[in-house]
Amino acid sequence: MPRRILQGTVRSAANDKTVVVEVERRFRHPLYGKFVKHNKKYKAHDEDNKYKVGDIVAIEEHRPISKTKSWIVKGLVGVSKDGDVEVVD
Repeated sequence: MPRRILQGTVRSAANDKTVVVEVERRFRHPLYGKFVKHNKKYKAHDEDNKYKVGDIVAIEEHRPISKTKSWIVKGLVGVSKDGDVEVVD
């Protein structure tokens, strides 16, 4: 079974080896047709503490690492600067 990969923004990097990533999901409301945004926060494992607040990262589903942490950071996708996204290769 393939592991899920999500993309989101780092909201907190205060804990050791852990970042909190906020993933935004947009979908169309089934009745009204309006686009709705849902945000969810995931705790992800960051072994080297190299990601900081505002970075756009990809996270991958993983076996449970701790009580609340079951995702790992795959890599940096971009850097957010005041709403603008700078793509990093």
